[in-house]
Amino acid sequence: MPRPLKNPFMPEKIPYARPFIGKEEEEGVLRVLRSGWLTTGPETLAFEEEFAAFLQKNNQKNASPLYCMAVNSATSGLHLALEACGIKAGDLVLVPTMTFTATAEVVRYLGAEAVFVDSLPGGFNMDPQALERTLEELEKESPGKAQAVMPVHYGGLPCDMEAINGIAQRFKIQVIEDAAHSFPSFLPSDKGAPGSSGLFAGDMSKLGVFSFYATKTITTGEGGMVVTRDKEMAERIRIMRSHGIDRSVFHRYTDTRASWFYQVVEPGFKYNIPDLLSALGRAQLNRAWDLLSAREDLVRRYDEAFSEGPFILPPTGPGDARHLYPLRFKTEELKADRALLAQEIQEEGVGISVHFIPLHTMPYYKTRYSLNDHDFPHALDSFNRAISLPLWPGMTVSQIERVITVVKETASRYTS
Repeated sequence: MPRPLKNPFMPEKIPYARPFIGKEEEEGVLRVLRSGWLTTGPETLAFEEEFAAFLQKNNQKNASPLYCMAVNSATSGLHLALEACGIKAGDLVLVPTMTFTATAEVVRYLGAEAVFVDSLPGGFNMDPQALERTLEELEKESPGKAQAVMPVHYGGLPCDMEAINGIAQRFKIQVIEDAAHSFPSFLPSDKGAPGSSGLFAGDMSKLGVFSFYATKTITTGEGGMVVTRDKEMAERIRIMRSHGIDRSVFHRYTDTRASWFYQVVEPGFKYNIPDLLSALGRAQLNRAWDLLSAREDLVRRYDEAFSEGPFILPPTGPGDARHLYPLRFKTEELKADRALLAQEIQEEGVGISVHFIPLHTMPYYKTRYSLNDHDFPHALDSFNRAISLPLWPGMTVSQIERVITVVKETASRYTS
């Protein structure tokens, strides 16, 4: 059946997200194709070193070595991080309900159980007070079972890691930062310069995991990075990401001494990233601050446009990498379900998303743990109010003005 002709009077759809790929990325991929080495090799090693150098630059708060291990996805990285922490069947790992399923599903990979924590009132990040209350309840019901917490720096805004790390220390649990949204989120020094004497999100606890998925702040298409300052954990992750083999493929193929020999020391995983993707990552890393600046310009336009009316601007603060723009509506002024409003915006050719449908409402987790909405009021409230607007470097002035116009005009029909 032939496809219908495109309406010539309908403006071209504005996508929710689009990667910013240029000549440097193209040249990097061609360089790898011409090298004859496509899988994990010299390009990945360089990417890891450059990523570590980026996070370490001018960081005077922690001069100890930073180890970076590139992987094929942030999901893989979270799995490896939990495994390196010794999480096992029956352990409890605390995660926010306001996150993508990957944060919780990796807990189940290891046979451990996910315990969900509510968001901050009026926000999206994990609420430290709710974390503390949950841990106190767990200590009464299942003493010693809670082993780790995985806060998510939602939308690029760093969590209150000082509070979370303090609570974790008190309850003797490990902290793994899900930094999928948050490169290059940082807590600035007194001078406020990016990374100057500050700490980057993902490097504020024992382990951090970044995502380079197609919609993220820098992209390799698919991919991620695990970072830690614990040398033993880093070595464990390197081995486990490649079948539990004690020598990397690149090392075996380039070493003239017994290149064929290796030993399997653990039943590991296939989580390595190919050099083709690492070449993309190196190019994107070089322009990370420029990409952040472009998103900040777009956010300023959105903030100005939605500062009045039935809207609630996204929470922000020091170190925000501005990965998402979750615009919320004042519920008391909505005449209809948020889903109807979102559908009409999409029908007008503006791509939007929702971040996230709380995990405690998902059939698997809701059933397994007998979860109720009343235990997570703040996450549910933010979910019911919010839509995420397009936010990607390369958006034109006319595109962002059209997004603003469509959202405002649609909201005017659905609000009092």
